[in-house]
Amino acid sequence: MPKLYTTDRILRFGDCDISGTAYYPAYMNILNNVNEEFWEHIGFPWHTTIKEHGWGTPTVHLSCDFNKTSSFGETLHFEMAILRVGTSSVTIKHRISCEGETRWICKQVLVASDLAKLSAIPFPDDVRAALLDWHVKADEIDF
Repeated sequence: MPKLYTTDRILRFGDCDISGTAYYPAYMNILNNVNEEFWEHIGFPWHTTIKEHGWGTPTVHLSCDFNKTSSFGETLHFEMAILRVGTSSVTIKHRISCEGETRWICKQVLVASDLAKLSAIPFPDDVRAALLDWHVKADEIDF
């Protein structure tokens, strides 16, 4: 069984357009919040890495496929798999579902970045080790 990070989010009124359908920019904000929660879960909360250590993990690549709309009040289930851990980048695949039905899938690359110099840096050894602990092979997941 692959090691996946999972969490749930309820679609709030502010996440939706006037028809009650999830608004895709809100999806990106929710996805970012899930990423932030994951980093805290593995012991590297962003408020510490950014404020105390001066590095962050901006997104440098993002591709999404939307399979079906989601609506105000629904609970979305997020699954997150670490597919690749490089020297300074991490590739993540996300599946977002509701009641077992895939709503959207996303592939994302984050890069460790020195926030003062705005340039890529290697992950600290302890961060890289924590990410490798969550690494799965693409063929181990079904999304």
